[in-house]
Amino acid sequence: MTTWIDNHCHLPDDPDLAAEQVAEAVTAGVGRLVDVGTDVESSRTAIARAERFEIVSATAGIHPHVARHGIDGLADLLAHPQVRAVGETGLDFYYDNSPRREQKLMFEAQIELAHAYDLPLVIHSRNAWPETFEVLDAVGVPERAVLHCFTGGPAEAEKALDRGMVLSFSGIVTFPSATELAQAAVLCPLDAMMIETDSPYLAPVPHRGTKNRPAHVVAVGEHIAHLLGAEVDVIAEATSRRAHDFYSI
Repeated sequence: MTTWIDNHCHLPDDPDLAAEQVAEAVTAGVGRLVDVGTDVESSRTAIARAERFEIVSATAGIHPHVARHGIDGLADLLAHPQVRAVGETGLDFYYDNSPRREQKLMFEAQIELAHAYDLPLVIHSRNAWPETFEVLDAVGVPERAVLHCFTGGPAEAEKALDRGMVLSFSGIVTFPSATELAQAAVLCPLDAMMIETDSPYLAPVPHRGTKNRPAHVVAVGEHIAHLLGAEVDVIAEATSRRAHDFYSI
């Protein structure tokens, strides 16, 4: 069976639902998934799920939506063996749920933690491309950094790739309206590409209108194969190898 890695998801807090989604993912051919923390509490929960499920790894980070609450306690989680990255962190100027100054400060602090702990960095950027690159350039792009749920076009893709970053494509790439994103996927080298669900959000075609699940990463990968005119197995192998190396899983 073709094996995939969902490199960015948010499993349900309900233990039974989490177990159901993990089992479903395995049946669909997902060999590994990364359960992403968005604050200290959710990061602890992701670590606990990683301890419970063999195919799950965790990250620990402070999402820009909650940057106003600060970063206290995050560093204490980063030495845990199940934590494979710092994040998700970054800038979200679409919702502005936290003041932009606080978002930038927390983003900078987590970039510095990624450097200090030699961990990958998982970046969220929405309506903030210039500022995202500005902060990364000022603090220094970690050796391993991914723009998760990448939504930019070719110009943003080139800027990220020029900085040695990885692009992670979600179900948005399957949307008919996402023409510039599809162009970015076509120009992205396979050794700089990962795929994700960002579940429970952004279910891909043909699952629109439902809650997203890690098993649906297969639909994302199949669409990428269609865009690139490549065999599905080639996309699965390349994106899984990139995720395996990126997260050391």
